[in-house]
Amino acid sequence: MAEELEELQLETEDEEEGGGPVKSFLEHLEDLRWVLIKSGAAVMIAMVVCLLAASKLVGVLMLPLKEAHKFRPHPKHELVLWAGTNLFGAYSLKSLEGTSLAELVDTNRSATHLELAPVQIGTNWTLGFQKIPTPLGPYEPSGGPGLIFLTPAGAFLSSLKIAFFGGILIALPFVLYFVGEFVVPALKKKEKKYLSRALGIGIGLFMLGALFCYFVMLPVALRAAEAYALWLGVSVQNWMAESYFTLVVMFMLAMGLGFEMPVVLLALVKLGILDYSQLMAARKYMVVICLVVGAMLTPPDVVTQILMALPLMILFEVTIWIARYWRWREKKQTEAQEAS
Repeated sequence: MAEELEELQLETEDEEEGGGPVKSFLEHLEDLRWVLIKSGAAVMIAMVVCLLAASKLVGVLMLPLKEAHKFRPHPKHELVLWAGTNLFGAYSLKSLEGTSLAELVDTNRSATHLELAPVQIGTNWTLGFQKIPTPLGPYEPSGGPGLIFLTPAGAFLSSLKIAFFGGILIALPFVLYFVGEFVVPALKKKEKKYLSRALGIGIGLFMLGALFCYFVMLPVALRAAEAYALWLGVSVQNWMAESYFTLVVMFMLAMGLGFEMPVVLLALVKLGILDYSQLMAARKYMVVICLVVGAMLTPPDVVTQILMALPLMILFEVTIWIARYWRWREKKQTEAQEAS
């Protein structure tokens, strides 16, 4: 028994080792200054790289919009208007009911194509639409809303915004490494172990949340936004590119941060601020909080709201079970020490 107590004491002393070399206040300030300089340089370099690759990043951010188009019901017949090789507009037969354009739709074809061209009426020439057998350019039936810039500086400002958030995301591992060089030497071995675990799990959960938002939530949310506009009686031909890119980036960021909830709650449990009983008591309030957060960060439809609230609730339940396991393990350790 004495040997076991001695091993436990040695293990405790080993865990309390650490703390790094003793430095003066000015030396710590100098170390912090270099951390800020190296972190800022990493972010700036990553932003420049993202700015140079802005066209590639735009293609990545537009993928959810293309996926959202697959959820659109394809009308049986469409009237497609062209101006040279540029798509002027595509209209379903249902939307043209009651207009003279409905008579131009060929019900034997899925799409009727008209080209804007000079047309002779008597001895006069004017611009009008005439039927053409095949599309003049790339065309997808019922392609859904496109993206447009309405201001001269819109494209440049959007590129800067994409480069800013993309640069932060790319530089984040380097920033964490530089901060770790500053903080970790001052921690004890036990604290280093917990920090490394929390950091690894936190990064994994953030990426999981962002990917879930990108591949699942965004296509559904974008389709729901278009359907809601059509329900209001407003035709959706194009969206402002600046607003779209902001929505995609902020939505992914919010979902990634939302997935960090277990790490924050379990850290509070380890610090003794929360415990298993308090988490259990907060379960009924957490349902309402998750639904409210989903309503604030998603378009006004129930499907997207539930898609965001459901994984947050699952993560909260996992947090409760982990806290319960920790309490059971601590109880067993206490009983073993009292028995000895």
